[in-house]
Amino acid sequence: MIKYLGSKRVLVPAISALISAIPDCRSIIDLFSGTSRVGIALKSEGWKVLCNDWNHYARTLAVSHVVFDEDRLPEARRLLGHLRSVRPAAGWFTENYCLNSRYFTPENGAMIEGIREQIDKMDLDDELRCVALTSLMEAADRVDSTVGVQMAYLKKWAPRALQPLKLRDPEPLPRSRHGKAEAHRLEAREAAASLEADVAYLDPPYNQHKYLGNYHIWETLVLWDQPEVYGVACKRVECRERKSDFNSRPGIRKAMEQMVEQLAVRYLLVSFNDEGYLDRSELEEILSRRGPVQTLSRPHPRYVGAKIGIHDPKGKKVGHVSHLKNTEHLFLVGDVNVPDGLLDSVGLTREMSRT
Repeated sequence: MIKYLGSKRVLVPAISALISAIPDCRSIIDLFSGTSRVGIALKSEGWKVLCNDWNHYARTLAVSHVVFDEDRLPEARRLLGHLRSVRPAAGWFTENYCLNSRYFTPENGAMIEGIREQIDKMDLDDELRCVALTSLMEAADRVDSTVGVQMAYLKKWAPRALQPLKLRDPEPLPRSRHGKAEAHRLEAREAAASLEADVAYLDPPYNQHKYLGNYHIWETLVLWDQPEVYGVACKRVECRERKSDFNSRPGIRKAMEQMVEQLAVRYLLVSFNDEGYLDRSELEEILSRRGPVQTLSRPHPRYVGAKIGIHDPKGKKVGHVSHLKNTEHLFLVGDVNVPDGLLDSVGLTREMSRT
C-alpha cells in the first residue's frame, strides 16, 4: 500500500468487526475508497465491495486490490515479469519530478518512465492495466523522498530513495460469493445516488486538505497526460482548480446531508475525527435522520506532519504542535446490536448520544 494521509490501517479491525455485527450483510459501498485498504479488508471477509473515489489513482488502486480476483494472478505475474525487463527512458516525468523537483532520483525516475511508457504500448484490459499501474505506483512510493505526502520533498535524499525501483506481484483475493467487486470514479453524492448495497462505509475528507494535492504525482502517473504544473512541488494545475464541498467549512454540512439522504442502503458506518469541520453532535444529528446512531470512539495518533512540527518556507521551525493524538469516531447507523465484548476487542468506547 502507498503511504497515505488518513489511512484507516489501525481502524480496519474495528470497521470489519462492526460490519460483521450487521444482520444479513452481503454488499458494502466504500464511498471514499482512497488506497482501498478498507475495501481489501471487507473483501477478505467475503462481502461484495463497491469502491468509489473521485481520483483516478484511487480507482486504479481499487481495481487492482479489490476488483482483480485471485484466479487471474498468473496473468498478472507474466505481465509484471515482462515489465521488469523494460529499459529506463528519461523524459517529461524525470525532468519534472527528479530534476525540477526531487521526489525520485533520476535513475528511478527514468525506470518509472520507461515502465509507464511500456504499459501504454501494451494491449491490456482494464484490470491488468490497473494491476500494472498499481505495482508501478507502489514501487515508486517505496523509493520516494518525501515525508509521505507530495506537498514537498526532502532537501536531502531519503535513504529509501537511493534503493532501486522494484515491482512486486499483487496478492489478489478470491471473488466474493455475493458477486464481483466494482470500482467507480464518481463525485461522492453522485455515487450515493447511483450505487446500491446493504451497507455504506463513509470516510469523507474532514478538513481543507485535498487528497489530489497530497498525491498529485500518482494522478499524473495514472493519467500520463503531461499536465501543466506549478510551484516548487510541480503540482498539477488541477490541484488549485478543482474544488470539493467536503474540503470546505461552509460546504461540508450540506454535502454530508445530501450524501446521507441519497444513499440506497439499510445501514451506514461513518468514520470521522474530532478535528473535522463537523463536530460529533452535528454528525449525530445528520445521521439520526436515517435511524438510531451509535457513536464509538478511540484515540488515534495525528498525521505525520504533527510529529515533524511547524516550519516556515525556509525550513526553520517556527511553532509547536498542540497535541499528537485525536479521537477517531465511528458512527454506526441502524438497528444493530453491538456487544460490549466486541467493542472491547477492537479498542472502541461507546459514547452517549448528544442528539
